Amino acid sequence: MAISIDERLLREVDRLVRARVYPSRSKAIQDSVADKLARLKKTRLLDESRKLKPKDEQADAEEWLPSEEEWPAF
Repeated sequence: MAISIDERLLREVDRLVRARVYPSRSKAIQDSVADKLARLKKTRLLDESRKLKPKDEQADAEEWLPSEEEWPAF
């Protein structure tokens, strides 16, 4: 696989490799991509959860609860 990378970023990656933060350019870039993908996934989950309306979610859940049980106060 071949990639293009900004020269400034490559110098920073090389600095991290020289400082032995990463054993190679490949490992530094692999870890960076994995970290970015994980953060995007969390952001997407957070965005989706913000769309939920607590009252509506509670009402939907209560349809499945036995009537003698109550939700704890938040």
